[in-house]
Amino acid sequence: MANTQDFNTMFKDVMGSFPVDTKAMEDAFKNQASLNEKLSGVALNAAEQSAEISNKWAKDTLAKMTEMSKAKTEPADYAKAMTDFASAQSEATAEHMAAFAEVAKKVQMETVELMMSAGKTMQEDATKVVKKASDDMTAATAKAGNAAKK
Repeated sequence: MANTQDFNTMFKDVMGSFPVDTKAMEDAFKNQASLNEKLSGVALNAAEQSAEISNKWAKDTLAKMTEMSKAKTEPADYAKAMTDFASAQSEATAEHMAAFAEVAKKVQMETVELMMSAGKTMQEDATKVVKKASDDMTAATAKAGNAAKK
């Protein structure tokens, strides 16, 4: 009776001949976690700055409204107070929107810098991994070839 070949053992031997580099995966995970931490820092810093701008804007508006809401002796003074408030709000709006734009510009610049740095790091890491995998595969192929000759 013919014996059937044990394919499980054969596949196990073949797969055991090809090394797997888990360090590369660990390094990639660490790099991704580091990038995420930096990007989160940029976003949280921008949120903090935006909150400060909004808070200052609200305080300025309330201070100007307090001045506008005071009792006046002449009816024309109410119109003047409203005009002064509207003018001051227009100026404050321009100032605060410019501050928000600066925050957005800073976030954009920092994000681009981080992504460029991450891309360079990933390219270097990928080159190392591919070279190591190529070397390992060459060695494993040679080892398998030598074992097959025996």
